[in-house]
Parts: sequence; structure tokens; C-alpha cells
Amino acid sequence: MEEKQFSACMERMKMGDKNALHEIYEAYIGYIYSIVLQVVGNREDAEDVTSEFFIKLWRLADTYQSGNGHKAWMATIARNMAIDLLRKTKREVLTEDYADTMTENASDVCVEQEVIADLNLRQALELLKPNEREVVNLKIMGDMTFQEIADILKIPLGTVTWRYQNAIKKLRRCGYE
Repeated sequence: MEEKQFSACMERMKMGDKNALHEIYEAYIGYIYSIVLQVVGNREDAEDVTSEFFIKLWRLADTYQSGNGHKAWMATIARNMAIDLLRKTKREVLTEDYADTMTENASDVCVEQEVIADLNLRQALELLKPNEREVVNLKIMGDMTFQEIADILKIPLGTVTWRYQNAIKKLRRCGYE
């Protein structure tokens, strides 16, 4: 979704148009979920925070200022909500359990290959430091620029690029491009 489309949706949301929220939801559900999942570390909490994010977005429609990069704005809100959840629950982030990704028909070769590939990628990503994994996630899954990532994480641009380059080197050693 382009900046103009997003701004138009936000304007419509100010007027009470729920279809505008639905358009934003459809365009950004995966993006927001991936950011939140990176912070909270488990599906259940990520799904909860993602749902709450869109409710909050509805309430924040009046505060949105167009032209400042809507993806970075949304990512900052989502990340802060996820951090707030971690602070509120005061618990360690646990590694996601992959048992729920298995289907009843485990003999289906395509499903098995997909799960194995996902596990291998997840294992490779777990070799990264948390701050490297966060940068990779925002860059690749979030399709963000290094400057946007630096703004969201409130760290220097050079640190972002350094973390990304180190992470990519580690992933290449594991056979990922």
C-alpha cells in the first residue's frame, strides 16, 4: 500500500469508515505480525498483540500525520505494544513450539518438506544474536530501509548495517542466501 492510499484510509477511518481499517488490515497483517512475533517470541502473544494493534490503530487515526512514513510509524507502535506486553507479564520469551505447525496428515510429503525447511531456517535464525535477528526480520520481512530500522530501534544507521551484514554472513555459512 502506497503512502497516499494509507493516508486516504486513515482519513476515512477518522470519519468512522470501518472498511478503511479492513483495507489496512489486509495489507499489513503479515507485516505487523512478523514485527510483534520477533519481539514476543511466541504465536499466541503475537496474535493477541497484532489484534490489539489494529484496534489501537483505529483509535489513533486522529493522530496520524501523513508523509512521515506510515510503515515505520506502524512498526514503532507494534514494537512498543509488544515490549509493553513483555514488561507487563514479566516473563522470559520462550522458543516457539513447532508442534502446532504439524498437521494431522503428517505423511503428506509437501507439508513435511515445508515444515523441515521452516525449522531449518528457524534454527539458522536462532544462531543470530537477538539484535541481529531483529534487524534481519525488519529488513527482509518488514521490507524496511536501514534508515527506517535505525529510527524504529533508536540506534545509529551504521549499527543497523553492521548487524545486518554480520547476520547475513552467519546465514550464508548455514547455506542461506
